[in-house]
Amino acid sequence: MQNLHKLLNTENSELAKILRFNLYGLAATLTKANQEYPLDTGFQTSEEILQELNYLLQPTPVIEELPQKKNELKLLKLQEAFNCDSELNFYLGNSPIQSQTDAEIWNKIHQKLLQVPEDLATSWRQIALKLAQELGAVVDNRNLEELPFVRDEIIYPGLSGTVKAKGLCLSQTALVNSGIAQTHLSENLHLIAGFLLLYIKFIEIDTELHHALKSVFSFDVVSLHSKSEQRHQYIDALSDRFHRIQKSEENTDTVLNLCAWIDMDEAIHSLVFIPPAERYSWWGKLQKESRRLLRKAADKAIKAGNEVRLKQLSGLYADVCEFSKDDLQLDCGGNPGEVLTCLRVYARINQQQYPGRVIFRTLR
Repeated sequence: MQNLHKLLNTENSELAKILRFNLYGLAATLTKANQEYPLDTGFQTSEEILQELNYLLQPTPVIEELPQKKNELKLLKLQEAFNCDSELNFYLGNSPIQSQTDAEIWNKIHQKLLQVPEDLATSWRQIALKLAQELGAVVDNRNLEELPFVRDEIIYPGLSGTVKAKGLCLSQTALVNSGIAQTHLSENLHLIAGFLLLYIKFIEIDTELHHALKSVFSFDVVSLHSKSEQRHQYIDALSDRFHRIQKSEENTDTVLNLCAWIDMDEAIHSLVFIPPAERYSWWGKLQKESRRLLRKAADKAIKAGNEVRLKQLSGLYADVCEFSKDDLQLDCGGNPGEVLTCLRVYARINQQQYPGRVIFRTLR
């Protein structure tokens, strides 16, 4: 156990990443097995192993840079302008950035821009870069933190020069090196494996992420940063649904396969911010990739002779609430009375109805 902990906390180690991802998979498998075999003679030992795994997988405390004095912050004016922008506040709610280093300001601003419409995000990226360059900083696309996914993409650049800050990118190499996205996976499963690993990494680096997955906690949107137990349970549920998708792909029953994809899509869309990311933001477009896979599963069921109707719930909540159940409400983001995000699609399969689930803005 000591050596596992040592390797997991080794900086810049691909082996550490592979170990972490596979331990998440083991934890998900044991959790599922304990639910299925609660009377097994090894149940108690398995529970103890899960506790040890949860301890090992606790995020490593980040050694933060020493706070800069306020008058030393080169990007302070950028932070102040960002916090005061009314259009940004409409999408992000009242959550001003209060970073204490230039690197934090750069990263927080760009992470928040992933939640707003692309045109607004592009405009602010240009503003941020222009200001940083005027201060003597230069774009550094080698100074990037890599996130595993099915494609290569620079999400936002790093900086060097007078301001030093890491950027963020998607990396196919990081996905391959994880060992989870095996070569025998279908294209669809390869994408879901990418989502699984990307989410695990994003949860580690973005403290503002929440989950709204009903099977884990049904009454509220829960922080994954302050609630470590919820973080583990959400990742376990995500991993479990990925493994169910793998098994369902081997099944000839297209309806069971479709239901598994609906569950998987719900888990992916249940990783949210408060307020939820706008549908045409970087985050919104990323999550739509899951919904396209869901449509493929529906088309497959239809070709097999089944009657299928899927409905993504949006617009006024009063118009769609008959198609949903156990919805959640927030008092920020969007317009009062509107659906903020569709967590689970409504489905009608061969006369059987499966309610959807949404987060909506209260009328108050």
